[in-house]
Amino acid sequence: MAELNCQIVRPDRSLYEGAVANLVLVTYAGELGVWPGHAPEVVALGDGVVRIRRTPEDGGGEFDVVVSGGYAEIDREGVIILADHARRTDDIDVETVRRTREKALDLLDEMEDGDYRAAYYEKKVRWCNLLLKQATGDPAPSTR
Repeated sequence: MAELNCQIVRPDRSLYEGAVANLVLVTYAGELGVWPGHAPEVVALGDGVVRIRRTPEDGGGEFDVVVSGGYAEIDREGVIILADHARRTDDIDVETVRRTREKALDLLDEMEDGDYRAAYYEKKVRWCNLLLKQATGDPAPSTR
C-alpha cells in the first residue's frame, strides 16, 4: 500500500514523524485531503484539527492533532507541517489549559488600552479555547 511520510514540527520540537496512509489538513480555505501522489503545493494552516490515518502496518486507525497557524508543504512522497501551535488531542491536559487561559485573561485585564503585548495574550486565549473545545467538546469555554 502506498504511504506518505509525515512530519509535524512546532517551534519547540518535532511532534511526529512517520509513515501515514493519508491525512486531512485544516487550511484557511477549508479542509484538504492528502493521499500519496498528491500534487506539490504549499498551504497556510488555519485553526482546527488535522486528522491523520495510520497505515495498516501500524494498526490503522486515526489520531488527531490540533493546530493553529503555520504552513504545510505537500509533495508526492509526503507532508511537512510547520505549525505555530500543535498538540495531539490525546496529550491535552484540560486543567493545565484552563489555568493557562485564566492567567492570560488576568494579564489581559491588567493591561492598558494599546499595550502591544495584548495581541500575544489574545492569541494564547484563542489557542487555549481551541484546545478546550477539542478536549471537552464545549464550543465556547466559559468566560468571566
